[in-house]
Amino acid sequence: MIETIVFDVGETLTKDDRYWASWADWLKMPRHTVSALVGAVVAQGGDGLDALRLISPDMDIASAYHARESAGRGEHLAESDLYPDVRPALGGLHKLGVRVIVAGNATSRAAELLRDLDLPADLVVTSGDWGVAKPDPAFFARVLEVAQAGPRETLYVGDHPAHDVFPAKQAGLRTAHIRRGPWGHLWADDAAVAEAADWQIDSLTALAALIGH
Repeated sequence: MIETIVFDVGETLTKDDRYWASWADWLKMPRHTVSALVGAVVAQGGDGLDALRLISPDMDIASAYHARESAGRGEHLAESDLYPDVRPALGGLHKLGVRVIVAGNATSRAAELLRDLDLPADLVVTSGDWGVAKPDPAFFARVLEVAQAGPRETLYVGDHPAHDVFPAKQAGLRTAHIRRGPWGHLWADDAAVAEAADWQIDSLTALAALIGH
């Protein structure tokens, strides 16, 4: 029986549109150019921030991030950045007695912004808080620490196979792959993903029925 469900952040709970659009505006580049580069880099196994280095090879990402924050153009999250099913799904799981945790790759600032949204979750934490990021096994060790349940009683939900499904499965967790965002759709029909994921879903609201079975 699933006792704890842990959610990835980007493109599982939140849309990444604003994040990459803000980088494009800061770099004075067309938004579609940055978006396309991010997609190409990630599809080849890289990190989205590597796309920014293609645009500006000499840029120090950390320094640019802090410069944006200082200029009042840093990270921002609002209710409109959440997918519409997030609150009803998380709230419904809470009513079923499931422990709900948000834990994904994001900055500590993003964690603060998420907590400010007052989601129906028992814990909201990011890789920036923990100092370790997916797909590092140490990240999923931390997930199991806060889950307060065994690996087979803990479900990790995410859109990216290499960051979410595969490493969570290797850590012994149950996994759900969501067809959402570019990565969720790109790998939705991949045979390896289908084999590794306990469930493949199109909406977070499907989780309540799945764990009921």
